[in-house]
Amino acid sequence: MAAAATFRTDIAAALTDLLFTPGLDLAEAVDRHFTPDYRQRTEGRWDDRGEFLAHIAHLRTIVAGGSVQVLDELVQGDRYADRHVIDVAKTDGSTVRTEVYLFAEFAPDGRFRRIEETTLMLQGTEADRNMGSAR
Repeated sequence: MAAAATFRTDIAAALTDLLFTPGLDLAEAVDRHFTPDYRQRTEGRWDDRGEFLAHIAHLRTIVAGGSVQVLDELVQGDRYADRHVIDVAKTDGSTVRTEVYLFAEFAPDGRFRRIEETTLMLQGTEADRNMGSAR
């Protein structure tokens, strides 16, 4: 049996690397936190890793900065759950604030293998409602 990973990612670290660290190469950021077979379901829609990469690449063109505040977090074995608020400053000067309810599965190496999430927009325009899955 393989030893448990000493590294284990979490959503704050992953989102910070993906969205709020512009100097970090997108492929490197994704590889750091997500397995090659990664899948994500947001608002009921499943995306594979390629679709997820396209989503993050798009967000990087409209996100100027922001932060993640984890409100609740639970890790049990290979399962992860959290509730977090993500504040985004967009390149057009507007801001979006979203509360996210997330359930995930870790791979043995400590990266995310699967995430399922639903979102609640707290601040933003109607056009921002699809930010969690926009491409």
